[in-house]
Amino acid sequence: MTDFNDRERAFEAKFARDEEMAFRVTARRNRLLGQWAAEKMGLTPEETDAYAKEVVAADFEEAGDEDVIRKLLGDLTSAGVEMDDSGIRTALAEKLVEARRQFIEEAT
Repeated sequence: MTDFNDRERAFEAKFARDEEMAFRVTARRNRLLGQWAAEKMGLTPEETDAYAKEVVAADFEEAGDEDVIRKLLGDLTSAGVEMDDSGIRTALAEKLVEARRQFIEEAT
């Protein structure tokens, strides 16, 4: 019975680590996405930092990526930047790869 409990605890610990890593990668992806959008809008470095934090915070509004996409699309459109939903989704996928790569580089 002890072996089963040990295996269960190990599985739960791995699940918790995986969830934490997924959260951190998503937050980094959103920060990178915010920096990308800020560059397109021509924001200053200080504004870029603040905007990237806003994008990270926007992800807590609802589950999934739609809240972030909606924010970026609205902000880019308001700033006069020509961008559509698919352009943002493409950037989102690219920034996810970049965020994962950064975590791997930090781990080594």
